[in-house]
Amino acid sequence: MDKNASTAALINISTEKWPPRHRTYFGSLEVRSPQPGEAYAVTTIHGCNSFIDMGDKRHMDYSITAQQVAEDIAREINGDSGEGSFHGVFVAAGPEPTEAELADARRRLQEFQRRLVAAADLEWERTKNPMFITDLERRAARQLGLEKPWLYDSKPLAECPVCAEKIKHGVAVCRSCGAILDREKAAQYGLVSSGRKERQRSQEPQSQPGTEAGK
Repeated sequence: MDKNASTAALINISTEKWPPRHRTYFGSLEVRSPQPGEAYAVTTIHGCNSFIDMGDKRHMDYSITAQQVAEDIAREINGDSGEGSFHGVFVAAGPEPTEAELADARRRLQEFQRRLVAAADLEWERTKNPMFITDLERRAARQLGLEKPWLYDSKPLAECPVCAEKIKHGVAVCRSCGAILDREKAAQYGLVSSGRKERQRSQEPQSQPGTEAGK
């Protein structure tokens, strides 16, 4: 690896979308993520120049190599979730990663994901509350292809068209205003009369006020 090369290859094997990285010495940089069908994505990093303000209108110029910039970004992304975390970003020895580098990165990523899943399992055994399972832990379980009782996709609440109250999907009757949102389902559970019974009642002959039936 030539640490003084003009460019460095930052490799990402995770499908996670990372927000742009900001530095005073190069501005903003977006780390590429693999597209569908790609095993990895390469972000080419360039070296840059910066300076230190010495005061009294004096400054000291210095160069930052592409390797240093790439290692700095990889260290920030991988360390984003605490000590020992790894999110699949590394600096390749050349312009493209070798099979050995990719295999090592996949191993490290899976080990980190398994630790996340193990932590989620312990939390689930302790609380049985899915609210204590983090999005990072759920994502790790999905990427490992695991089925877990705490793994679920929460759906946003719907909105009652009558009173605009937030309600769960599939609700037959709004508990806030009483509006019937699914008449068939509500009739099934006896919350309203079925449409057939209502039609039958409407077709029955009505007695005239003040007269007796049969007369």
